[in-house]
Amino acid sequence: MRMLVVDAFTDRPFAGNPAAVCLLQDAADPGWMQRVAAEMKHSETAFVRPAEGDRDAEFELRWFTPLVEVALCGHATLAAAHALYSTGTVASGRPIRFRTLESGVLTVTEDEHGFLAMDFPACPPDPVEVPEGLAEALGVPVAAAGRNVQNDLLAEVAGEAAVRDLAPDVRAVAGIDARGVIVTAAAGRGRDHDFVSRFIAPRVLPGDGEDPVTGSAHCALGPYWAERLGRDAMTGFQASPRGGYVRVAVRGDRVVLSGTAVIVLDGDLRA
Repeated sequence: MRMLVVDAFTDRPFAGNPAAVCLLQDAADPGWMQRVAAEMKHSETAFVRPAEGDRDAEFELRWFTPLVEVALCGHATLAAAHALYSTGTVASGRPIRFRTLESGVLTVTEDEHGFLAMDFPACPPDPVEVPEGLAEALGVPVAAAGRNVQNDLLAEVAGEAAVRDLAPDVRAVAGIDARGVIVTAAAGRGRDHDFVSRFIAPRVLPGDGEDPVTGSAHCALGPYWAERLGRDAMTGFQASPRGGYVRVAVRGDRVVLSGTAVIVLDGDLRA
């Protein structure tokens, strides 16, 4: 079966967030999909197959990290849509509707400039007390905290430099009750983005536990910064070593995330 590696939320290779995309023709065993994701070692591997007989969607989509299946993944959805458009499986400009296990139907559209827009459910964080040990685990003071339905913990810190220079204690972060920790701050003056973030999730990601560019985190970051900045359309920069830009538009209980992607590998999976 055909498999591609796609760098998402970037316009050049070896930046943004890489995802493997496996184009299936039939249903696959979840255990096999988990083993493929472990073999690929990307933060997520997307598995796409036609959704035959489904009036609401053309494709089924599932996402696996090397360790677990996840309910929602933005960059691997972007990668899957880019793969479908680039391989001619879906005609350019035609919307793609993905049926997912836990996140409903997700729609992706392509504009004339090659940007892919993903219509996702908003996951705004509710304010919470700063959890004990969080600031120590991150190595920076935490000004405010929130938690959303995905059990992601948002931590606002003082300034873009604090986010960019973040050097967390990954083992200590793994001890925090959260799927992952979104560390964020407003952008510095003169930047081409409105806010910055990092996403540290050692419970679901191997190695240093950092995801390069996290679409699902922006389902929380969008509503959070829309309220603070007083606008619905923004650009976020995820300041990981690879880095990537995510355009965010908040529309009620939905968030539209937009970005570009690049294919870096196209081959056959033989296992």
